[in-house]
Amino acid sequence: MPHTQMNIPLLDLKAQFAQIGDEVVDAATRVLQSQHFILGAEVEALEQEIADYVGVRYAIGCASGSDALLLAQMAIEIGPGDEVITTPFTFGATAGSIARLGARPVFVDINPQTFNLDEKQLEGAITPRTKAIMPVHLFGLPAAMDVISGIARKHHLAVIEDAAQAIGAKWGGVAVGGLGTCGCFSFFPSKNLGGAGDGGMVTTNDPQIAERLRILRVHGTRTKYRYDMLGINSRLDAIQAAILRVKLRYLDRWTKRRRKHAEVYRQLFAVFSDYTLPLQLPQSPTTAFHVYNQFSIRIAQRDELHTYLRSQGIQTEIYYPSPLHLEPAYLYLGYDNGTFPNAELACGEVLSLPIYPELSSDDQRAIVATIVGRYHRDIRRSA
Repeated sequence: MPHTQMNIPLLDLKAQFAQIGDEVVDAATRVLQSQHFILGAEVEALEQEIADYVGVRYAIGCASGSDALLLAQMAIEIGPGDEVITTPFTFGATAGSIARLGARPVFVDINPQTFNLDEKQLEGAITPRTKAIMPVHLFGLPAAMDVISGIARKHHLAVIEDAAQAIGAKWGGVAVGGLGTCGCFSFFPSKNLGGAGDGGMVTTNDPQIAERLRILRVHGTRTKYRYDMLGINSRLDAIQAAILRVKLRYLDRWTKRRRKHAEVYRQLFAVFSDYTLPLQLPQSPTTAFHVYNQFSIRIAQRDELHTYLRSQGIQTEIYYPSPLHLEPAYLYLGYDNGTFPNAELACGEVLSLPIYPELSSDDQRAIVATIVGRYHRDIRRSA
């Protein structure tokens, strides 16, 4: 019998749209009919709904997750001469937002089990110039916020949560975005809550920070043509807000499916536990509620497996192929190869598998059988 080529995408937004497309189109049409595209009632409604969802007093929409990080730091007046501690194992916007303001990103290595900033190494990176800590809730798993927040309080530091991949995640029962001074979210289409383009949100319980954020995102103005501070143009479009309001209603059920898929992966890989696989599955501390924006495994010969799966019709992704401290844009910081060994090793071993809500159990079985079969050809025939 001829072999049938698989076609399993990393993310299938068309499948999502097929389920909620009428509601999304109606929401977009509502904005088009109103001809009110910048901020306004739709954005205000989404801000309130996100604030309620996260459990904070304020949510301020902006143009992207990257801008959310930038605006949060602007609101607490981070600038030249300041240091912000973060992780080198993350998307470039994390450290880029720090450097953009003239501050210095200070990296701390990761915990190899969780991929998040290693809180045990955090205090050793604090100097008199440190003004904030920016933990990343990578792949949808919260960082150890009890320890991080405790250290921040001890040293009188702000905590800016990079929650771009983690809306709905919780640490100790409290939602990310409400655990620090500010929480920063991305609505990039690939996120658990994704729009039809770029979009972001900053959450906070501090009324003064919230007010500064509202001013900063519109060129630093309270009233038109009156500039109270140096701001930027970073407004959330009304059409994005309307679409996100539709999707927010489905977020919890999508998260439930992602978490179920993660458990299915664990069960499927456990079937092959008698075989020696160079594989590590993601772990979650008991205090964490993981939302699985990615299901990222660690596996030897990662690049070869990534290429092999693609040849079999299975899309995977490498988040991230290089730690930030070794990227050209950050070489000026002076970190050498080997400075953060856990992050550097992870960049050579981490591979993210499909885990979108509409993924079928049959596809998951095919993915696992193909991975296992890459290392043990005979397993494929017996699976």
